[in-house]
Amino acid sequence: MSRQDLNAGNIVEFIADIFERRGAESYLGEPVTMSEHMLQGAWLAEQDGAPEELVAAALLHDIGHYTSEFGTYSPDDVEDKHHDEAGGEVLAPFFPPVIVECVRLHVSAKRYLCATDPTYFGKLSQASVHTLSLQGGPMRPDEVAEFRRNPFHEEAVRVRIWDEGGKIADMKTRTFRDYVPLLERVVARFAADKAA
Repeated sequence: MSRQDLNAGNIVEFIADIFERRGAESYLGEPVTMSEHMLQGAWLAEQDGAPEELVAAALLHDIGHYTSEFGTYSPDDVEDKHHDEAGGEVLAPFFPPVIVECVRLHVSAKRYLCATDPTYFGKLSQASVHTLSLQGGPMRPDEVAEFRRNPFHEEAVRVRIWDEGGKIADMKTRTFRDYVPLLERVVARFAADKAA
């Protein structure tokens, strides 16, 4: 299915198929697979009593690692995009801005927390410490100010905390299929809001 064929009626099933086919891929040196990591994030969000939109954001935050599944972005693209930006881009037509921004900002939220919370760096996994250096390290004060101007920055920080927590081998969670009704509700509400 090409990206042009995706719509509010089939996007959730399309993502479910990606999870089922590719979710067992390794996750950047972590002790969990890619799908285990994202499912753990969603489970942690649920345990915190998060609203459906933030559970969905935690579940989908790393969808950008699979963006090859969505086809090319534009004829002008000459290289792969960062997974945070790429994930936000593929979700934007179907999911509300809070979810899109949480996905788009989850790497920035790590940099933000490392700059503003003296305890956060110590909570990072070894792989996350390594990627932090590739992602620009802790934010500078001007970057912190810019991050705080995003209306969804607090939600993105919550998703980031669940993201970092979702790296536990053999943790019991729900399956992706368990979240399909939740995702379908979120997509349907957003489609109805756009149509109104």
